[in-house]
Amino acid sequence: MVSREHKQAVLHEKLQLLRSVTNSHAVNKTSIIMDASKYIEELKQKVERLNQEIAYEDNTSEDEDDALPEVTVETLEKGFLINVFSEKSFPGLLVCILEVFEELGLNVIEARASCTDTFRLEAVGGENQSESVDAHVVKQAVMQAIRNCTESD
Repeated sequence: MVSREHKQAVLHEKLQLLRSVTNSHAVNKTSIIMDASKYIEELKQKVERLNQEIAYEDNTSEDEDDALPEVTVETLEKGFLINVFSEKSFPGLLVCILEVFEELGLNVIEARASCTDTFRLEAVGGENQSESVDAHVVKQAVMQAIRNCTESD
């Protein structure tokens, strides 16, 4: 028969393993489990984003000149993760998108952009505390800015 101390030791060992896998700095059981839950949600979002990118690449039409960039917006704890991808780069596209961020009151906290042959932007926009916008509003505004920029090209 397994002793109570042995069960507790096994549980403690497994919690410490969970803590290390999820990069948690928590010390009590509840906090470790909450951190693990957040970690799993982040992984789910990454898988969803990768699946969307794969689906987009699979569904890209032969005529890439007419295709508008793909835009995804995910809500973060304090702001948004905005991804824009296009097979073709347009002059001034990055500037148009950043102007929309400013209009929406989003502060760019972190961004990575590539504008050579293709266009790719991954940006974390922190929400301005005075205004409240949701992911749908951000996506629609970015898509409209892209349309405006590509039509003027």
